[in-house]
Amino acid sequence: MKTLWQQTRSFPPAVRLLMANQFAINLAFYMLMPYLAAHLSGGLGLAAWAVGLVLGVRNFSQQGMFLIGGTLADRFGYKAPIMAGCLLRTLGFGLLGWVDSLPALIAASAATGFAGALFNPAVRAYLAVEAGERRVDAFATFNVYYQAGMLLGPLVGLALLAADFRLVCTVAAAIFAVLTVLQWRALPARHGDTAGTTAAPDGVLAQWRTVVANRPFLLFATAMIGSYVLTFQVYLALPLAASNALGSKGTWVTSGLFVVSAAVAVMGQLRLTGWAKQRWSSGRALVRGLTAMGLAFLPLALTPPGATGAVLAALVAAVVLLAAGSAVVYPFEMDTVVTLSGNRLVATHYGLYNTVSGFGITLGNLATGALWDFAARHDALWLTWCMLTVTGLICAASVAALARSGRLAVREEPQLAPA
Repeated sequence: MKTLWQQTRSFPPAVRLLMANQFAINLAFYMLMPYLAAHLSGGLGLAAWAVGLVLGVRNFSQQGMFLIGGTLADRFGYKAPIMAGCLLRTLGFGLLGWVDSLPALIAASAATGFAGALFNPAVRAYLAVEAGERRVDAFATFNVYYQAGMLLGPLVGLALLAADFRLVCTVAAAIFAVLTVLQWRALPARHGDTAGTTAAPDGVLAQWRTVVANRPFLLFATAMIGSYVLTFQVYLALPLAASNALGSKGTWVTSGLFVVSAAVAVMGQLRLTGWAKQRWSSGRALVRGLTAMGLAFLPLALTPPGATGAVLAALVAAVVLLAAGSAVVYPFEMDTVVTLSGNRLVATHYGLYNTVSGFGITLGNLATGALWDFAARHDALWLTWCMLTVTGLICAASVAALARSGRLAVREEPQLAPA
């Protein structure tokens, strides 16, 4: 903790505020979202399709709108979307606890998702610009606060849930209300390279054409899709494996895996980043981190399904290696996006990057789920783990190819494409 405190204090005040913000954002988000489905189905008595619709609207309104959020941040400055996102999530979380009609729940869910689309690209662009040459260290420290919020949020939510789900929503909304005021009072205005220009439709389209024409960036975004699919298996394939091997105890094991994953990131992020910076270039760190993420699933492929103890050990090993690989990848990944943007339209690049990865997660989860069902029917669950391992190795090979070809190198600042 001393190292984290010293590292945090070494950054400018605006960067420190953004890190504290992210901790509070994740604390509030994860104290509510893990329990929302149970509230909708059990507390409100909604049908399963309605629960899926509410949750799906939140995911789509965030993943599908990242590009919009990034575009707004580049054109009008980073502070306004961050404030607007916090305020919108205040309203969305407040409504989720106090409305019971499906249309109102869908509206609240959409507001909650779009809020994330507003502030996520803006926060990362602000952090990148403010940190300057220390971007890798800044993103590594930022991820510690990010993961700490994920770790503590469900525990706080569970404690509040003992009273009432409405209390959970009210507290989460109150945190975002405080964050809104805090951004207004303490966060300095910071503008992207196109902020303050005329926000005409043609100007926005020119922004998008410039980003889409950035071929190295698009290749990198595509190459990294698999890493997000692998990371999401903490919520999909690994819980399925825990339930398959341990039955009713699988839920408890899954909760433990979440804690282990976040704890590895919180405790190991700064050490892993420092170690990687001393030994590898950015490209090599990405390749080695992605390789580790892919290999994380190999122990499960080699473990007999009926050996409960061995499966449990393989699950823990998979989560630890997956979290460690992700911790190595994340700061260099975020830095590479800025590098490929040429420090122009940074938030728009982040917005498109998040949108691409979001749709990739959706397709990857569909494929993983279908493969799991097929493998389960044929008593060949090893096939799922092998395919996930191959996915990680393909990602690593793709990034290595981009690095060798020079496509991950610093780019000259691009000019906006003509409207």
